[in-house]
Parts: sequence; C-alpha cells; structure tokens
Amino acid sequence: MELLAPVGNLAGLAPALAQGADAVYVGLKDDTNARRFAGLNFTPDELARAAQLCRDAGRKLYVAINTFPQPGQEARWHRAVDLAAEARVSAVIMADPGLLGYASRRHPDLERHLSVQSSAANLPALRLFQRQFGITRAVLPRVLDIEQIERIAADAPVEIEVFASGSLCVMAEGRCQLSTWVSGHSPNSGGACSPASLVRWQETPKGREARLNGVLLDRAAPGQPGGYPTVCKGRYQVAGQTQHPISSPCSLSTLPLMPRLARAGVAALKLEGRQRSAHYSAEVTAVWRQAIDAYRRDPERYRTDPTAQARLRQLAEGQTLTTGPYLNPWQ
Repeated sequence: MELLAPVGNLAGLAPALAQGADAVYVGLKDDTNARRFAGLNFTPDELARAAQLCRDAGRKLYVAINTFPQPGQEARWHRAVDLAAEARVSAVIMADPGLLGYASRRHPDLERHLSVQSSAANLPALRLFQRQFGITRAVLPRVLDIEQIERIAADAPVEIEVFASGSLCVMAEGRCQLSTWVSGHSPNSGGACSPASLVRWQETPKGREARLNGVLLDRAAPGQPGGYPTVCKGRYQVAGQTQHPISSPCSLSTLPLMPRLARAGVAALKLEGRQRSAHYSAEVTAVWRQAIDAYRRDPERYRTDPTAQARLRQLAEGQTLTTGPYLNPWQ
C-alpha cells in the first residue's frame, strides 16, 4: 500500500520524504484547494520545484484541486490544472465533474484521482467517473465502514485510497453546510471550514472563548487545551448540559485495521493534515512507515504497536484516537 503524506508547504516536503512517504499531496496558494490558510500551500514556482524534488527522490507528487469552481470563475481552476500539468506532477485530485472534464480533454496524459469531496461511495458512482473522465483512483468518504470499503474495493474499476490517519469529518465530504450557516463561506468552494479571517480567540473570566464569525463555538477553562474551532466539533448547551453533540475532538487511526485494508486491496493509505506543521507530517509519516513495513515483513504476526498509537495520540485532536466509522458505522 502506498503511503501518502500531507505537505503544507515547501519546507515540509523534505521531512515527509525523509520519513518514508511514497507520495505526498499539496495544494496551490488559492481557493482551488480545500486547505486555504495563510502560510500554507505552493506558488507555481514552488510546485515545479517540489515536483522535481519528488522525481529526483523517486516519489510521487499529487496536487489537490478539490474545491468547486463558482459560476464565471472557472478559469482560475483551469489554470491550476494547467500549472499541475506544466510541473509534470504525478496526478491531480479533483471532485468537480466539469473540472475533471477539462483535465481529461486538455491534459489527457495527466493522471486524475477522484477526490473525497466528490462523495463517491458506491460502485456505480466510481464506474461513472471512470468511464466519463478516465480516473485511475478514488478516495473514499470517511463515513464508510470497513465492510463497505471491502465490498467496494473487491469490484472497483479503479484503485482505492482511504484515509488512515488524521482529522475526521462527520459529513459526506462535499455536502457539508454547517460552516456556511455560521460563516457564510463554503469549504466546498472557498477552501476552509473555518476561514482564519473569521476566527477569534478571547480570554474571558469564564475561560478562553473560540468564535467563528462572532458565534461562540467553544470555551476552554484555564489550562484546558482547545483546538481550532469548527462548527461540527463545537461544544454547545444541550438539555442543560455543555457537550459536543455532533462530534468531539478526536483523530482517526486505522493502525488496528492494517491487515483488513491490505487484504481488501486498498492501494493507498492517506494521512490527513496539510494544515498542520511540517513536524506533524513527518511524525505521522514515520509512524505509518514503520507500521506498513512491519506488516509487509510478517503479515500474519502483525499487531498494532501501542507505542505507535501513543505517538499518534500526542498529535491527535483532544489527544484522543478513534477508528471512527470504520468499526462504528454512523449510518
């Protein structure tokens, strides 16, 4: 299985490669990718440089162009595809059918992967995208359980990629409206669930408050850790109690599911976290490199390493790990 690591900027590329990533994925410095934050992503020159460094190292570079063009603004997304092709990247990751159509016509030799933002969660959808746009790989939504993944992978017309580590999304990707309701900005087009320009932290007598567009999403007591505020992981008053009614801060770890994912024929394990630091990317890549190599050496004796889980827990949201819907279906 290919180990696919997140890289937020050029400074994070070398550490991820050094820790054993088979491939990395990046975005451009605009709203064509779903991790649009200050200090992140690549200029066209940096993308060309990163592509060359990956080729020199014998690794692959994928570019996420996974938001949805707005009416009359398609040229910016088309330019992103053109830049990826000019840089000779290994593949582009896209969700919008019109954009996939543009890439297949304008750059037929540029490999196309179907983004998780497309929410393609069944075989007919995968066959449609493969037939119409020539995709070679699909990233499955993070709301599927392991048995659904196994059934899809058994007959899929393309390679299957799944999220193995990092943040979870409680929505079928590409269909979330929660952040739009609060901020007026859609992550599906603007590139961020909670735009940094609308996020505010404030120290109050009751604790540190986190707000998005003025709406209180969480309050942390002195000394209590608090994550980046998103609507789905907010803490609210429900029936007289303060709780996380939608999703509590936690991170995905599928280390215990390595054998089942491998036997299912999953082609790539994706580590989420382009918005995190270069240190984070290097650390999770190292943990997963060791785990994949351990499985390859002796599949029958593979066991989840408690030390590896502990390392991931230190980097997790809320310092909590979960297998998410993989073993606990949300349907």
